[in-house]
Amino acid sequence: MTKIKGSCILITGAASGIGRIMGRMALEKGARCLVIWDINENGIAETIEELKSIGNVKGYKVDISKSKEVVATYEKTIEECGAVDILINNAGIVTSNKTFDKQKISDIERTMNINATAHMVLSAQVLPDMIMRGSGHICNIASAAGMLSNPKMSVYAASKWAMIGWSDSVRIELQQAKSKVRITTIAPYFINTGMFEGVRSRIFPILKPEPTAKKILRAIEKNRNFKGIPFGYHFIRFCQALLPTSIFDYIFGEVVGIFHAMDNFTGRKK
Repeated sequence: MTKIKGSCILITGAASGIGRIMGRMALEKGARCLVIWDINENGIAETIEELKSIGNVKGYKVDISKSKEVVATYEKTIEECGAVDILINNAGIVTSNKTFDKQKISDIERTMNINATAHMVLSAQVLPDMIMRGSGHICNIASAAGMLSNPKMSVYAASKWAMIGWSDSVRIELQQAKSKVRITTIAPYFINTGMFEGVRSRIFPILKPEPTAKKILRAIEKNRNFKGIPFGYHFIRFCQALLPTSIFDYIFGEVVGIFHAMDNFTGRKK
């Protein structure tokens, strides 16, 4: 079991949405310190104000798409807050519902940097310290889009496929090294936080933030290797292996409607 009580927890993208909720729940479970990383300075201030009565909260403004900022901010974090016991790589973006031929190079680079590269860079700073101490936990919030290709979100899906592959590879490396450091990969369906505003889902319900945050923290506590939310998403790859591509695409894409989920996407309003 990974203990949240008494731990220093760093959560990226924690100034809003599910990151803020997980931060609150971690403090309620007795976390020694909650460290918020976000690019939204006002959101950081609001989150600290909201949560400071529950426990110790520190916030840092950082653009995680810039590796030098990640490295510098991590050094500042451990200097001021001490060693990070649990890292939750939660920050992410989706830029549009355009088909790939209409994507801007800047949006491709930004999405891959924030959704994949940044988490690798930050984890590369945190992991050596955890390995040296013989304890620690890294939780990577990927997406169900990293298990099922979806039109009109090709770049986002690419970033999440990358995150799942990298995260699980690191898990195996640590396992082979007989390290006590744990990796948990989370692949949730669309979560109702505003990030995917306008998304429509026929069969699978849009996830509610509170219970989803609770399930993620519970997966960390239980040292789960991988958790798809909802549980039914665990069967997607099984179905892909069994069914011909044309039948799989028809059932999940057209009947279940997943291939049309992004048709009315608007995204979070600024």
